[in-house]
Amino acid sequence: MRRLLIIGCGDVMRRALPQLMRHWRVVALVRQRDPQLAALGVAQIEGDLDRPDTLTRLAGIADAVIHSAPPPPQGTEDTRTQNLIAILRRGKSLPRQLVYISTSGVYGDCGGAWVNETRAPAAKSARAVRRVDAEQRLRRFGRQRGCQCRVSILRAPGIYAADRLPLERLRKLLPLMLHAEDSHTNHIHADDLARACIAALTRGRANRVYNIKDDSSLAMGEWFDALADAFALPRAARLPREEVRCAVPPTQWSFMKESRRMDNTRMKQELRLRLRYPSTAEGISAAVAENATCSG
Repeated sequence: MRRLLIIGCGDVMRRALPQLMRHWRVVALVRQRDPQLAALGVAQIEGDLDRPDTLTRLAGIADAVIHSAPPPPQGTEDTRTQNLIAILRRGKSLPRQLVYISTSGVYGDCGGAWVNETRAPAAKSARAVRRVDAEQRLRRFGRQRGCQCRVSILRAPGIYAADRLPLERLRKLLPLMLHAEDSHTNHIHADDLARACIAALTRGRANRVYNIKDDSSLAMGEWFDALADAFALPRAARLPREEVRCAVPPTQWSFMKESRRMDNTRMKQELRLRLRYPSTAEGISAAVAENATCSG
């Protein structure tokens, strides 16, 4: 059985594991051993992407890699991806496929325009700049002479699920922008992002970027109003854009101020991904049902 190396075995990858385990011998890089992963049959290698000396066992072990680890919290470069590439190059053989989960933030603010994968990155936030650096490093790796590794990059927007909804923001009564000044936002259910990773392992093209999002086209206020109504919470007050900027934490504003609508045509045509939750309405309904079951 082929061996799959997972770098960053968080929530999304754990959603993918049941299907992956049927077709791959899965190995995960972990900072410390996780009993839950062990119970699932996942082999674990202890190591830290910030410490290259702990990564030596990764060289040459994988037929494919899914890289979902975030960049470091500071700087303009993704040294973690740099360290991963360096150790992969040291193996007697390279993985044949590498899938990287990136972010839609690499596009920057597009003024609400529709965005496909041919648009050049224009990252503004520091975290998105580090993602651009990771993408560039991985694409250079995939293009190097003699490299047979197909690198596929999945640009994901706001990831949500029943247990990862921004309900606390509504409870804090933080304001949103007036509809006429609002930003367009994009979403993908965590289950569908997990399924996109699986699809990219087999269908992702070499040095190819994919927008991974559902079919919804929402202003940010519409997203939060839908959540508020579904979970019986008060709708957020609407204020002029500048007043909202002063009222919310800087980290939240960095997301709110960017506006774009992502085109997912390539995802559907090339990865042939059929979304389990094609719209946020369906995803929110499922989240309400799941939370009701858990509370009951």
